[in-house]
Amino acid sequence: MTKIKVQADCGNSPKREFLKVFNVAFPKGDTDFIMEHVAEDIQWEMVGLKTVRGKTEVLQELNKGEKAVIREFELSSVITHGKEASASGEFVLESNKRYKFCDVYKFQGTKTIIKEIQSFVIEIR
Repeated sequence: MTKIKVQADCGNSPKREFLKVFNVAFPKGDTDFIMEHVAEDIQWEMVGLKTVRGKTEVLQELNKGEKAVIREFELSSVITHGKEASASGEFVLESNKRYKFCDVYKFQGTKTIIKEIQSFVIEIR
């Protein structure tokens, strides 16, 4: 079972609250929630690794991620402004490898549908 900690204060901001739930969906393996909230033409750039485009490729990427079990997940910050947002934190895999992440989001209009994600992930020791 994944230990999840959310330090980000989402206050009265619906988009910040949405991003909290969206980020927590990854370690929980809630691919249905993630897929409900990405655009058909989503573009997800994993900086330095690859870019996946469209819901089909994103789902394939998420299914690959099921093999990497997240033991601990901490969301420390969520910032939103208009159609753009970011979230950052840290996670630990079952292998004890520790990573820091920062995701930058672009929304489709004013809705909670994500059109672009740019993920920066760095292994830390």
